Amino acid sequence: MIYEHRTYISPEGRLSDIVNRFETYTFEIFERHGIEVVGFWTKKDKSELVYICQFESEEAMKSAWDSFRGDPEWAIVREKTEANGPIVSKVISEVLVPTHFSPMK
Repeated sequence: MIYEHRTYISPEGRLSDIVNRFETYTFEIFERHGIEVVGFWTKKDKSELVYICQFESEEAMKSAWDSFRGDPEWAIVREKTEANGPIVSKVISEVLVPTHFSPMK
């Protein structure tokens, strides 16, 4: 099992838009593509959304993201939710590998 730590940095004043997109649309599409989210967080005093996903392997992670990005519904959602401009200015993705003593293996 591996984990992916993702940070979405939003333009000033757009954090609520990215949170709403996840809550309303994205999470459901994730489920269809095998993207299992462990949790979501926002950072205090920053316009950032952070979440962690778990995957069986890096290959499974890559396959899930490729499948998600190719989903026609995702293209529609993205166009709709970014009608007033981008809601994400930067995405940071880091792969986390549990240590042998981690309770999350």
